[in-house]
Amino acid sequence: MTDAAGSTFVYVTYIRTTPEKLWMALRSPEFTKQYWYGVTQESEWKVGSSWRMIFQDGRVADTGEVVEIDEPRRLVLKWRNEFRPELKVEGYSLCTIELEPLEAAVKLTITHEMEQPGAKFIEAVSGGWPKILSNLKSLLETGQAVPGL
Repeated sequence: MTDAAGSTFVYVTYIRTTPEKLWMALRSPEFTKQYWYGVTQESEWKVGSSWRMIFQDGRVADTGEVVEIDEPRRLVLKWRNEFRPELKVEGYSLCTIELEPLEAAVKLTITHEMEQPGAKFIEAVSGGWPKILSNLKSLLETGQAVPGL
């Protein structure tokens, strides 16, 4: 969704797991690597700490900062793409990850937004998040990510 106030992408999925397992999966470098196409994350996971995503070859994919953390319910990251110049120039976005426990599942909501209307970065994540989160859901529910997704 894009409006005069900026650009926003929202994705909601339901995963048969616990909030604690999903929270671990969202932050663990070893687990992230399995559903995020080999990419890992580095952070101390404290408010104000740096955050970055690293490709398998060591290049930095994205950088930012932990803005808010409320384990295992909410994580807010300041996020900038580092490997595509046309996206990097747009600056920082804000990614809010919310977990809401249900009876036998967790509702996972990702809200990725920028102040810039028509942001190319938000357009890019709107294609990436569904694949990544489908992989995460499959991995948590079956023990395997979806090959070739």
